[in-house]
Amino acid sequence: MGAQVNTFNTPGVKENCHFLKEVEDAQKIRRSVIDCFENAILPGLSEEERRTSLHFVIVGGGPTGVEFAAELHDFFSEDLVNIYPMVREFVKITLIQAGDHILNTFDERISSFAESKFARDGIEVQTGCRVLSVSDKDISVKDKAKGQIFQVPYGMVVWSTGIGTRPVITDFMEQIGQGKRRVLATDEWLQVKGCQNVYALGDCATIDQRKIMDDISAIFKAADKDNSGTLTVEEFQDVMADILIRYPQLDLYLKSKHLRDVSDLLRDPQGNSRKEVDIEGFKLALSQVDAQMKSLPATAQVAAQQGAYLSNCFNRMELCKKNPEGPLQFKGSGRHSFRPFRYKHFGQFAPLGGEQAAAELPGDWVSMGQSTQWLWYSVYASKQVSWRTRVLVVSDWTRRFIFGRDSSRI
Repeated sequence: MGAQVNTFNTPGVKENCHFLKEVEDAQKIRRSVIDCFENAILPGLSEEERRTSLHFVIVGGGPTGVEFAAELHDFFSEDLVNIYPMVREFVKITLIQAGDHILNTFDERISSFAESKFARDGIEVQTGCRVLSVSDKDISVKDKAKGQIFQVPYGMVVWSTGIGTRPVITDFMEQIGQGKRRVLATDEWLQVKGCQNVYALGDCATIDQRKIMDDISAIFKAADKDNSGTLTVEEFQDVMADILIRYPQLDLYLKSKHLRDVSDLLRDPQGNSRKEVDIEGFKLALSQVDAQMKSLPATAQVAAQQGAYLSNCFNRMELCKKNPEGPLQFKGSGRHSFRPFRYKHFGQFAPLGGEQAAAELPGDWVSMGQSTQWLWYSVYASKQVSWRTRVLVVSDWTRRFIFGRDSSRI
């Protein structure tokens, strides 16, 4: 089902803004861009009217808004200025961001690089500004630091501030008792909570990861095989593999604390090894683990992995019912049929135009510049669903490099 554009109930957005969600949105933007230039070259217009017609505003400084602003600048500077040279000095792009920086989900080095790149390209970035309303002629914006409200006239405005829940999902959530949530909740196996044989993935849902402290007593009981009331290091290690699979936040906690072995969790407050620990000491050792829980980003990378995971589970459902491969059921008997879904982050890219891109990859590796753009080309082509689409995408890039972009109105 995916999601829809989130307007935050801002007046005038649905009526006057373009969006970056569906194929129809792209076609509408293409037509509007050409219309703005065609209107700007009409005789008898004042300079102010031409500037307004060629003022393109993007609301939202996330990856989508930044990439669109960069691509729009390249389209102007590399192609449209050759067709409309008489109005090239009137073209302006403004990016409005409510936060203090654009690309604020990326590393600070990438945010700074993107802002300096846009400054060199002449793209105006207005941070710390919130859009109050959008009319057919201008945008009402509030500077949060100064408290001032000002109007921004525009020729075209694109809204890219995040996603919201589709009405059909909202209705479904009401029916299953999730009406107070903002997005559909699933368990770690992507099954919708409160439903049987209903699964959800992608932007319409989020995984409601179970907290380890909610099951701490059951975990202790399962590990304490001799019912002694205390847990030895050996007993803890026997169930540790199942705990790591069932509660991925524990693995993140071990890495954040630079702990080499799970037995280090059972050390006393002074860091000394202990042969055994009681239930209270066990709770204390794991009390900070759930702080590592994080929601997955609403990206295609997550949805693709979830789709592959579910298809694999469905294909082996009968087999795994007979031979469960999942972790222990600490509040029940036996094992779960499947291992829970585990997301693996492969990094994220931010194309910045002018054959420049930035990337944040696993291992705290940050890359910026032209070489990163070619890396982005490689990754983008490799992620296509078939060799046919790979050839189409690469051939389109090749035609663009040789002949430029097609500026015809569609």
